[in-house]
Amino acid sequence: MKIIHAADIHLGSKMDTRLGKDKAKERKAELRDSFDRMADYAESNDVSVIMLSGDVFDSDDPSKKDKESFYATVRAHPGIDFLYLKGNHDIKGLDFGERPANLKTFSDDWAYFEYGNVVIAGVEIRGTNRSTFYSSLQLDKSKINIVMLHGQIGESDSNSDINLKKLRDKNIDYLALGHIHKHEEGVLDDRGEYVYCGCLEGRGFDEPGEHGFELIDVENGKITHRFITFSLRTINVVDVDVSGSKNNFEALNKVKLAVKFDERNLFRINLVGELGYDAHDLAEEAEVKFSGYCYCLSVKDNTRRKIDLSAFENDLSIKGEFVRRVQSREDISDSDKATIISLGLNALDGKGLDI
Repeated sequence: MKIIHAADIHLGSKMDTRLGKDKAKERKAELRDSFDRMADYAESNDVSVIMLSGDVFDSDDPSKKDKESFYATVRAHPGIDFLYLKGNHDIKGLDFGERPANLKTFSDDWAYFEYGNVVIAGVEIRGTNRSTFYSSLQLDKSKINIVMLHGQIGESDSNSDINLKKLRDKNIDYLALGHIHKHEEGVLDDRGEYVYCGCLEGRGFDEPGEHGFELIDVENGKITHRFITFSLRTINVVDVDVSGSKNNFEALNKVKLAVKFDERNLFRINLVGELGYDAHDLAEEAEVKFSGYCYCLSVKDNTRRKIDLSAFENDLSIKGEFVRRVQSREDISDSDKATIISLGLNALDGKGLDI
């Protein structure tokens, strides 16, 4: 038996504001397309169940287009069960209308779906069951047991926290988690493990790297799984050290040599290092020069000014007074002074602070 573990589709997400109106609209359509492609992949690879561990939609009030697209995909694959567990973004519930027979949902009480010797259990964590859902989970140790939850690993009383300690020795073979948008896995106990499959598509520059879903295979009483990279586009974050550049032309050439752009994907470039000249317009120039090299580009200038402190000894400007005051402090280390002076001069030059 094959099962897909997916989560955090976020249909209807506004996407990153840096994309612009047209590309944001395109990326929203690509979210719907990736979900549909995943279902096609499932059918082509004899997958019986698609587990959706929360945040299929970005809100409790998704657009008609997003709902109709979701239902159309489910209905187009009647041989696959879609197990939809709501997350923190869509927890209040949706009007399913005439629910397709192959769309199964959960509530604040444990639900169990059986497929031969495989049991898939899930519950939506709310304030009403926060303190009881761990103890009420009942699983047969002779079965292959998969549990679906949405939240982050933690030990607080928050509805978003999942305490792994309270799930140990519960006969869980695979804990299918949603909420964290990056693939992550680890040991639960001697029997089972937990897996965050991550989101299907990276939406902003805070979600770089490969994205997709987990493909689970249950055969001969054993469970194995592997991550399938599936996103239409990849978000790349690259640090480029432009230290030693004498002007923006040299700095931009270092970017060109360091970054392997491609037209399909998104890039965030972090400019780092020390510069001995005023480069307040470097990020803007980089975006203008390289924006045509990729689908979307964001450049952040995190460079620091290489300071010649002797130049400020007799400087009567605000910059000179600032440098002298920091230098006179005996309670600050030399390295911290250098950092403070660099940040301060950047601020006085009108550059944003990224601490």
